[in-house]
Amino acid sequence: MTRLARNNRASEAPSPIPPPSLSLLSAALARGADGEMLERLIGFHERSQAHEARKAFEKALSTAKAKIPVITKNRQALLGRQPYRHEDLAEIARTITPILARNGLSYRFRSQSTGALVTVVCVISHRDGYSEENCLSASPDESCEKNSIQAIGSTLTYLQRMTLKAALGLAASDDDDGQAAGASAAISRQQARELIDLIDEVGADKDALLQFFQIKGITDLPTARFRQALTMLNSRRTN
Repeated sequence: MTRLARNNRASEAPSPIPPPSLSLLSAALARGADGEMLERLIGFHERSQAHEARKAFEKALSTAKAKIPVITKNRQALLGRQPYRHEDLAEIARTITPILARNGLSYRFRSQSTGALVTVVCVISHRDGYSEENCLSASPDESCEKNSIQAIGSTLTYLQRMTLKAALGLAASDDDDGQAAGASAAISRQQARELIDLIDEVGADKDALLQFFQIKGITDLPTARFRQALTMLNSRRTN
């Protein structure tokens, strides 16, 4: 293809069509519209842009979520005396970051510690400017004789995992020991006693907790949700 032909083809390419709100604003400027009219049109244009940015975000997020595989649980830990497996933050990031990037999405965290609570906010952003947040709070994890810095760090990491998973609706693969323990097995008597004592200690509403987990009694709580219950109750501590 000659240079002239390439230039002709380039000149024939259609120009991008401006959004209707911008066309209205341009026409108003050309007609010499007054300040009040321009202000209203600018507001309309900004709302239109925000609406389009949200639509782009939702489309990108939907596409990305369809591509994200089930996250592999690559770490093992003890919850009381009960072993369980979970996916660490690095494994989640390794799995999702390239997929999010291909769809113009990214994530970041904000955190703060106030009084007895550690708070983490996960922000999912799209390249067109729209973003959504997911926030969780919990008390520092003082288990296993952690010092104050380790306790805060442990809770930060846990909340980062939880807020990111919640924001993206991520699922994790089944526990490799789930068949032995029973995927829906109830907590042990010792774990139930720990929760009951904690309910009394923090003054929590037991009936509300049972309703939240859709169970008839504390002993019916599934093992897989024990840590979630602990986190919820510990978040009520005031000192």
